Order: sequence, then C-alpha cells, then structure tokens
Amino acid sequence: MIMQQSQRLYSIDALRGFDMFWIIGGEYVIHSLKACTGWTWTIWLSSQLEHVEWNGFHFYDLIFPLFLFLSGMTMPFSLSRQLENGIPKSRIYLKVFRRALLLVLFGIIYNGLYDLHFSQIRFASVLGHIGIAYFFAAIIYLNTNVKRQIIWIIGLLLGYWAILKLVPVPDVGAGVLTIDGCINGYVDRLLLPGKFYEGIFDPEGILVKIPAVATALLGAVTGSFVKMTRIKGLHKTGYLLLAFIFLFMLARLWDLWLPINKKLWTSSFVLYAAAWSVLFFTVFYLIIDVLEFRKWAFPFVVIGLNPITIYMATSLIDFSIPANHIFGGLMAFVSQNWQPVFMGLMVILIEWLLLYFLYKKKIFLKV
Repeated sequence: MIMQQSQRLYSIDALRGFDMFWIIGGEYVIHSLKACTGWTWTIWLSSQLEHVEWNGFHFYDLIFPLFLFLSGMTMPFSLSRQLENGIPKSRIYLKVFRRALLLVLFGIIYNGLYDLHFSQIRFASVLGHIGIAYFFAAIIYLNTNVKRQIIWIIGLLLGYWAILKLVPVPDVGAGVLTIDGCINGYVDRLLLPGKFYEGIFDPEGILVKIPAVATALLGAVTGSFVKMTRIKGLHKTGYLLLAFIFLFMLARLWDLWLPINKKLWTSSFVLYAAAWSVLFFTVFYLIIDVLEFRKWAFPFVVIGLNPITIYMATSLIDFSIPANHIFGGLMAFVSQNWQPVFMGLMVILIEWLLLYFLYKKKIFLKV
C-alpha cells in the first residue's frame, strides 16, 4: 500500500491538492477571515464554502465530484500503462477491486468504526462512494473505447433520471425529489445497514453510485483526450473550454426538469460538476503543463500526492494540538480577532509539513 508515485500530469496532482486544501483547513481560514473582517469578498467566498441545503450549487459542492473526476482522469495514464506493460486484465481487476474495498473500509473507519459503537456505524461514506464508483468506471474503461464510454455515460445519466422520476416510492409516488420522499432514501432505508448521515437519508447511499460512475467516466474521457499527442497543448485548452461550455449549458438546460442537486447526485449535477471540473483543470493544465509555470503549484502537489493520507489523518489526529504547542506563544502578538485565522493557517502548515516529510521520503499511500 506504500509505494512510489507513478508518472502523471503535474496539473492533475496540483489540482487534487488544491481540492484537498479546502477540506484540510482552507475552509476554516476563510470562515474565520469573514468573521474577523467582514470584507465583502470573504462573505461571498465563505458562503461558497458551504454546501447548499438541497437544490443548487456552491463551490464547496464541487470538492467531492472534482476528486472523483480527477480519479477518472488518471485511468488513461495508470490503467492503460499497466495494459501496455503486459499486466493481465485479471490482475488489474483485482487491484481496482482491492482499492474499492480499502476505500470502503477507510470510509467506515473515518466515520468512527474505532469507537466500537456498532449500532451507530455509518457504512455509507465519501471514500466508499469514490472507491465503488471508481471500480465500476475502471471496469468499463478497461473494456471499451472512448466512444462507448460516452454511450455508457449517457445511458447511466438517462437511466438514473428515469429512476428518480418514474420509480414510485410506496405511499409517496414517483418523481418526488424531497429528502423524505425520494427513491434514494427509500432504497437506503430498505437495504443499507447502519445509521444515515441525515437520519432518514444518506447522500452517499446506494443509488447515487450510478451517476457517480458517470462522473468518473467523464474524467476518464477527459484524460484520454489530454493524453492524445497529435493535438498541441494550447489547442487542447481551447477544446477543453468548448467542453466546459457544452457541459455547462446542457446541465443548466437539464436543471429545468431535474434540479442540480449534490445530495441526490442528479444527472444535471453530474454534468454541472463535470463542467466546472473541466474548467478548473483547463486553467491548471494551461498554466502548469502548457506554459510550464510550475513552482507556485508545488505546495498543492505535495498535498495532491497523498490525499487519502491527509484525509484519514484529519479524522484521527487533532492537528490544532501540535499547532498550539508550537505556535501558541506567538498568539500574544496577534490581535484577538485574528487569532482564529492565524491558528487555522498554522494547522494547515503542520499538516503540510507532515505531507512534505512523506514527499521527501517518497512515501505515498496508494489504494
């Protein structure tokens, strides 16, 4: 499970690190900055770093699907390389299956398995969601070309739309997209053991795995395009911007009939999140891999090479304790209003130094 990193696009690792930055403390710093300054831009950004209640979309709703999208983007670089090196598909299947199982297990641990309160365990999780979606997307990727992958994406999104709209929930009916009336919650209450994130509903439940596979496949298709050598890098960014516009407009159009909703991972949400994922990747790809301005992205790359490590570590370790121990004396020189901002930055620094140590030792947690 501990091995050296594989060769891949620098921009993918940088964007993954940028994505994880907000989870490991960036969000807290912005919220604290808003509280102590009230600056207009901090108020806006702070609101974007909160999930929408139900329908709609904020930047923070992109964090999860962007990570899954980037996982899909690595398939043409990692899985294809294994095939090119003569590794049998059966062994690759076993690897991605093991990865799925480990992520499901890590997700349950993250949710509190170590507390040993088995009746209160939440089996659905962010990591499990990623692992299962990646597994099925990888199986499809390994056995199809890009054209058929696009057909799979269309089929998954249309099929999921049909399930949400046409399959009736007992005593409720079909097409009710509320937290207590949707088919997702009914299926989870019927089949999923353990407790749910929102009592009667879990946003990482069973049915949302269907559109999540499409999210990973959209990443795979994007990765296959970026890997092409016959198109120059600058030209690729132009095509990627066109893809952003197409996905964005299609998602907004679909939103008229099927709301953009992260908790239901609706088909329109898949396209909308993919659009923004493509745009963010295009910016990182253009600056880092095309124009070759890389030094600024190194802090993000250090995070992006060990995302599972820091995600799990934040659930097991209270990094504010070493941050207070090391930097607590400096708090006397910081005004009271700014102390949460200062300490939030120091927590991120401690986390980053841990990841930098692993980076220098060439230790990368791969699952």
